[in-house]
Amino acid sequence: MKSKRILLGMLMATSVVTTGYAQASKDVTVVLDEEVDLVEPCMATRSNIGRIILQNVSETLTELDVRSNKGLMPRLAEKWEESQPGTWRFHLRKDAKFSDGSAFDAADVKHSIERAMSDKISCETPRYFGDTKIEAKVVDDNTIDITATPAQPILPLLMTLVTIVPSETPIEFTRQPIGTGPYKLTEWKAGQSITLERRDDYWGTAPAVTKATYVFRADPAVRAAMVAAGEADLATNISELDATDPKMDFSYLNSETFYMRVDTSIKPLDDVRVRKALNMALDRDAFIGTLLPKGAVKAVAMVPPSTLGWNQDVKPLPFDPEGAKKLLEEAKADGVAVDTPITIVGRTNNFPNVVEVLEAAQQMFEAVGFKVKLQMYEVAEFEKQYSKPYPENRGPQLVAAQHDNSRGDPVFSMYFKYDSKGRQSGISDPKVDQMIADATAATGDKRTEDWKNLIAYLYNDVVADVMMFHMVGFARVNPRIDFTPTIATNSQLQLSEIGFK
Repeated sequence: MKSKRILLGMLMATSVVTTGYAQASKDVTVVLDEEVDLVEPCMATRSNIGRIILQNVSETLTELDVRSNKGLMPRLAEKWEESQPGTWRFHLRKDAKFSDGSAFDAADVKHSIERAMSDKISCETPRYFGDTKIEAKVVDDNTIDITATPAQPILPLLMTLVTIVPSETPIEFTRQPIGTGPYKLTEWKAGQSITLERRDDYWGTAPAVTKATYVFRADPAVRAAMVAAGEADLATNISELDATDPKMDFSYLNSETFYMRVDTSIKPLDDVRVRKALNMALDRDAFIGTLLPKGAVKAVAMVPPSTLGWNQDVKPLPFDPEGAKKLLEEAKADGVAVDTPITIVGRTNNFPNVVEVLEAAQQMFEAVGFKVKLQMYEVAEFEKQYSKPYPENRGPQLVAAQHDNSRGDPVFSMYFKYDSKGRQSGISDPKVDQMIADATAATGDKRTEDWKNLIAYLYNDVVADVMMFHMVGFARVNPRIDFTPTIATNSQLQLSEIGFK
């Protein structure tokens, strides 16, 4: 703590010069909590990548406006309609072009879809589409038909996940993304900073920000101090303890759900009594207002309460250490090896106090009889534990992660988190697979009811995860800029939404 105060003093000592320069400039500095290992457009659904390039460098056909609650909005597609069951026709804007000067047309959309869905590249995009097959057919330069098999009633909403790249882009990860957005990536100093500069030939309204530099600092107190000193304009993820200045600090609804994925394929986690005991061992109330903000909400589902199909009848399992011990005793009497060591796998800098939260959970698990160790990884190594194919000979694991769903429908979560073939699923349950397929294809009241039933079944019957919390975010904003964080800020940070006072 002393070192943090010293650093803050050093920053404040330079603030007169730094802030004076910043006031005259429309360049901004954004300080983020973790480095990025990729700037690949088809990985922009990962929040640490999306905050930099999504809709800044790489755009999508459609865009979900959660800031102003306008719903699904045009972006690179001006309009769309379902031309026949399962097929949607998108009419593309004619005035867009890529940052390399090439024109944007339907061939680029077709290639972007095929590239993102290809098994020759490990994009995140396919995980949101489940078993749905997507086929794109060019009608003319400005019109494209996209067919989903089976028919997908919210296909235009799913198109918010497909970032558009030029048709010449190879099917391999790129370090130099070319997009139609208002900015181009001009510099990437690995481990230090990324710089975006505003384009003069952007098809839309020119944003106020001329240049954005992203720097990375793991310590939330350092991030907050940099904004206070004028060395940065925005820190999107600081801790509640550092959010002490009402003139600069904002709390906002966070679309992240914090949970621990249970790997049910490995003993003893294949026993539902063990999974229930893990959930009952945790005193979740003890975390709120201490290691986590007061606004955090105990979770029973992978999606936040604002999502379609939210089931109010599902209640969190109680904190019941004696009940947890009894379940373990019953399982042990039946031959379940409950003494097998379990590893909590965590991601460093996932959120403020993440290590302390997982250490406290570890102690609570051990208090009821589990043997638990904690292993923290940087983001690139963590992803190897988080997504299939999972490491061989890994032993029983609880993978602690946050999942973002700000798009209002569980379809963006359920397949890849819970289907037997889902890329981040820890279960294999034919009933769950069918429930996901039915809800995905449904519309109207049936879609709502199907999702409600799935949420209840996953939590009450399968006990698929150790559900933790729906999270609250805190951001520090330099008074010179005009920006208010929202639920969208967690997964993307559109520079066009930043103004100057």
